[in-house]
Amino acid sequence: QVQLVESGGGSVQTGGSLRLSCAASRDILRFKYMGWFRQAPGKEREGVVVIYTLGGSTYYADSVKGRFTISRDNAKNTLYLQMNSLKPEDTAMYYCAASTYSTQAFKESDYDYWGQGAQVTVSS
Repeated sequence: QVQLVESGGGSVQTGGSLRLSCAASRDILRFKYMGWFRQAPGKEREGVVVIYTLGGSTYYADSVKGRFTISRDNAKNTLYLQMNSLKPEDTAMYYCAASTYSTQAFKESDYDYWGQGAQVTVSS
């Protein structure tokens, strides 16, 4: 069973930075897409950023472009999310996810594996 384990969440003030990590229990190049989704209280889960693991193409939600950066360390089987210039509206539970077959980067139902989530809280 594949496991994805997030770490690095926390609380920061507006304008601060955090980096999330997602350690996978297997070679991440065996996934087609890996990415980060988030769910704020009372809202539906949404895609934040996804990477096509083989080609390296990235897909960012408009709300985080220019502030968040996805990266990966293939040798460590780890995905990262660097979040800068954080805003209170970024407050959410952030989930790492991986898909072996999806044809659409943000199609949640195509993601086979999910982490347990990491809480990010941004105060004003």
